[in-house]
Amino acid sequence: MSGRVVVFTGPSGVGKGTLLRSVLADHPEIYLSISATTRSPRAGEVEGEHYYFMDATGFQDLVKRNDLLEWAEFAGNCYGTPRQPVQDQVDQGKLVILEIELEGARQVRKTFPEAFQIFVLPPSLEELEKRIRQRGQDEESAIQKRLAKASVEIDAADEFDLQIINDDLNSAVEQFKAALFEQSPGEKVETPLASTAS
Repeated sequence: MSGRVVVFTGPSGVGKGTLLRSVLADHPEIYLSISATTRSPRAGEVEGEHYYFMDATGFQDLVKRNDLLEWAEFAGNCYGTPRQPVQDQVDQGKLVILEIELEGARQVRKTFPEAFQIFVLPPSLEELEKRIRQRGQDEESAIQKRLAKASVEIDAADEFDLQIINDDLNSAVEQFKAALFEQSPGEKVETPLASTAS
């Protein structure tokens, strides 16, 4: 049995993590891809479980050998998806999910074009702002940056095979599961986009 790769993305604060945890709790057989990073481990993080930790030289070697499906630099550290662990899981017939940023998803279209790509949308930018503020984790300037980035990302949603509007969590989870287990590879799904007008 051949496995498949699903790319999963959307703006910060849209609820991607909640959707993923809900699906993974019911389907532990799904393999969630682990990223490589040059940043130092944080308290409680385990090598090969949370990240593959490596130095800058080792990471650049992966880049030069084209051994990353996608990679980017954030705040002075590099992050990327190693190709081989993903390919190994696919060869074993596993469903592999890559939770990555928009730019990473665009890279994967070139490095792994058979991947099915899902974008999670908020009901509106106003609702996204409300959710980000309710988390209480960011200063006002950071919130404005997140919202500006989210607006750009939402504009790119129609690049994806499927858009899921995370308005009602249970409904969004069911749509996500349907895409994972009922979707034919390569089948384009049309889903109405949420209005982002302010």
